[in-house]
Amino acid sequence: MLSEPRSGRLAAWGNALLAGFVSPDDAVIAIVGEDAVHRVEGLPGESAPVGLTLALGRLRALGVSGLRVALPAPGHPLGLSGPPEFNARALEAEEAVVCHGAGYGLVPEVYEAGPDGDVHVEVVWRCLPVREAPPADVPSLGEAERELAEALRDATAVLSRLDLAGSGPVAEAAIDAYRARAERGREVLAPGYPPRAVRVLEMAQRVGLLVSLAYENGPGGAVSSAEMAARSEALRPVERTARRAQVAAYNAVVEERERGVR
Repeated sequence: MLSEPRSGRLAAWGNALLAGFVSPDDAVIAIVGEDAVHRVEGLPGESAPVGLTLALGRLRALGVSGLRVALPAPGHPLGLSGPPEFNARALEAEEAVVCHGAGYGLVPEVYEAGPDGDVHVEVVWRCLPVREAPPADVPSLGEAERELAEALRDATAVLSRLDLAGSGPVAEAAIDAYRARAERGREVLAPGYPPRAVRVLEMAQRVGLLVSLAYENGPGGAVSSAEMAARSEALRPVERTARRAQVAAYNAVVEERERGVR
């Protein structure tokens, strides 16, 4: 969770495009990011993969009015609504985009080639049928914000007691680097999102960063199996809460539209 998921970029900027806040060219540039190219395969009426500009226009013509994010994990089908084939592919990819207004979903398949430092990345979004039903386990923005604050407080207390990674010079350096990247003009969300969604996503990304640091920097002071199990128990619900909050933030525009806020 150190960087935004590709499904988040596609949903956020796709929603901005569908709402008329950005041009197709600007949306595609933001979605592709540092990748080389993105294509969509399996669109109705298309026998071969097509570019994002055509794909987003075709989805609009098919009735798609918004895009939601799913970030599933084993035992946690976050943001999914079925059917099993789509859920399985999304779980393997650990992310997906679910269309609102028409029964389609997009799962990324990432292909990398080249040496470290010069990796060429191509992404194929596979379009598949989805069940038009409420997504699983997605909280409201208010719920997500409260859950993040509570989970972060509880986990910090446990990790501090066990003297585990997630604090100290290594963590601070990583957080400073994260902030520097964010301050170099990266938009947290696309135009048209409410300020609360931006705030929730920023907090979720920070929490996700701390969880990643705690896992990546070794066992810290957790020298016994019991202490290592306690660390995992502390981090698991925090990671789950951060993923739920990310999904709530990316889906905020569609959720507000459904409630008639906009």
